Amino acid sequence: MLSDTLGNLNQRFRDPSWRIGAWISSVIVVAAWGSILLMGVTDPLGGINTLFALFGIANQLLAAIALSVCVAIVCKKGLVKWVWIPGVPLLVDAVVTLTASYQKIFSSTPGLGYWAQNGVYRAALAEGKTSFGAAASTEAMQAVVRNTAVQGTLSILFAVLVVIVLATALRVSIRAVRAGGEPSTESEIVDSHLYAPRSLSTTAEERAVQKRWADVAR
Repeated sequence: MLSDTLGNLNQRFRDPSWRIGAWISSVIVVAAWGSILLMGVTDPLGGINTLFALFGIANQLLAAIALSVCVAIVCKKGLVKWVWIPGVPLLVDAVVTLTASYQKIFSSTPGLGYWAQNGVYRAALAEGKTSFGAAASTEAMQAVVRNTAVQGTLSILFAVLVVIVLATALRVSIRAVRAGGEPSTESEIVDSHLYAPRSLSTTAEERAVQKRWADVAR
């Protein structure tokens, strides 16, 4: 997804075989999630409370994106009678996960909503308190304010992006159904000449096969 997004700036990022682009995208994603993990490890409220909801929501929203793509593909191929197979799980996933996102963003209960929790800790800091709840120091209270702001912002971003994908998939699917299917825009199948052994250590037989495949590729 990041590669496709960066592809709007540089078309080469959309080529999965371009190693530099793959490395750049991988480093950005790993660094971003790594910072979230570090934030959870050091959060005064405990990593499980900080990360579990955000990771769970992100994981299920990613599933919703994948299922949306499946629904659109099925409709474009004219296989409407089978659209319920990815469609039912998509509906359940989207409703449950977007509802959870809504609660984490808009709930007025500090123990549930990111912004509600952010607000009570900000108010405690404004009152000059040096400890509040699970935060035993001013620095810990400031960490809670910062972390909940990051989590709340990411929750909004994730939900908005998924809603955009759902709306786009719905529009494409309806258009395809009305047209009775659409020509495929997928690339032609290209036989791979890459070979990989079954494990990290290769046998003599596997090395021989790998050499034959390399000769074919040349």
